Amino acid sequence: MEAGFTRLSKARVESLRPGLKQRDISDPERRGLVLRIEPSGSKLWLFRYKLGGKPHRLALGAYPGMTLALARAEAQAHRDLLDRGVDPRSARRARRPAPLSEAASPRDKYSIEFLAQEFLERHVRPHRRRPEYAERILTRDVISEWRGRDARTITPREVIELLDGIVARGSRVMANRTASLLGQMFKFGIHRAIVENSPVMLLYRPGGKERPRSRALSEEELQAFLQNLDDACRFQRLPHVLRVLLLTLQRRSELALAEWREFDLDGKNWTIPDAHAKTGKGHTLPLSDWAVEELKRLKVMAAGSRYVLPSSDKSQPIDPKYITRSVARCLKRFKAHGIAAFTPHDLRRTGRTGLAQLGIKVDIAERILNHARERMEATYDVHDYIDEKREALSKWAKYLEALCDRGQVTT
Repeated sequence: MEAGFTRLSKARVESLRPGLKQRDISDPERRGLVLRIEPSGSKLWLFRYKLGGKPHRLALGAYPGMTLALARAEAQAHRDLLDRGVDPRSARRARRPAPLSEAASPRDKYSIEFLAQEFLERHVRPHRRRPEYAERILTRDVISEWRGRDARTITPREVIELLDGIVARGSRVMANRTASLLGQMFKFGIHRAIVENSPVMLLYRPGGKERPRSRALSEEELQAFLQNLDDACRFQRLPHVLRVLLLTLQRRSELALAEWREFDLDGKNWTIPDAHAKTGKGHTLPLSDWAVEELKRLKVMAAGSRYVLPSSDKSQPIDPKYITRSVARCLKRFKAHGIAAFTPHDLRRTGRTGLAQLGIKVDIAERILNHARERMEATYDVHDYIDEKREALSKWAKYLEALCDRGQVTT
């Protein structure tokens, strides 16, 4: 294999003819740029360099699709990366997805995998109650796209393209979440001297403005819901789960992750731990007689599991999303009973609306839902308001019982 050092021009490149053997023509104007001519007549631009004393080679593109000018620009860009200590190979787009667990080795301290792993270990896990959510986003939408990349080479345009792809699949809210997480991760990277600056330079939310849901079941829908719940649900324990959520007005995750030790069914109380509460601060919730009855039925179904809603092997709780997916699979059945599409969280909103209609004081209703309170109030008002909450939830349960009985024919 021979290497030539003749000055290259467009006319010179076009005039080169194949021989019996493969040959390389070096471009003296761009160190490392080589034009490879195959016996078949095809011409390919290569970039050769050494890193750590070892020779490497990158294919830049085939001529004439990649012109001489483009090849020189690409070679210069790679040379600039080498001057910064960046391996040009790590600036290439990912070729295949891989789980975040395949972390970069310590020597790859500038890789996107290393940055993500450090961000998760040193920032997300110590400060977030559910770090697995952030890890899923990084694994599915970030690492799968940029695997093997040097984090210093990610460009603002590539961030835009990644987020546009998430929007294109119909996940506008997830695009916003991913954008926020990327911004935090690269800010962390600057702090840890992994990157010098952040490529996340967004002026707008990629998924657009998010509109908060305002869906609440009407009184007619709520009546139909209560009277036809068992018929509308395809799964045995789902009616009991939905009734508990409606009667207690707690979040689906708090019920999905709950253990039986949190419940005093005789004393009619549910003590939600800090670890399960969205606000990070748990509370004690009084239970109505109807709620206790539904929970006792769920306990029979749990068949000795420590969890209220155990997985199929009883060894762990279900994923909270399972409740939402189960409801989604039953929406056609609910529609047949006059109930428009809803989510489990809409039951919580329905209940909050119902408490207001029943004349329950705002501060008591908000404590039942365990919404975050002003810092000053939370610091000085440590009264648990158990009696007030018990009275409010008892009133709510009686209202639901009356709705359930309304219009039913007795025999």
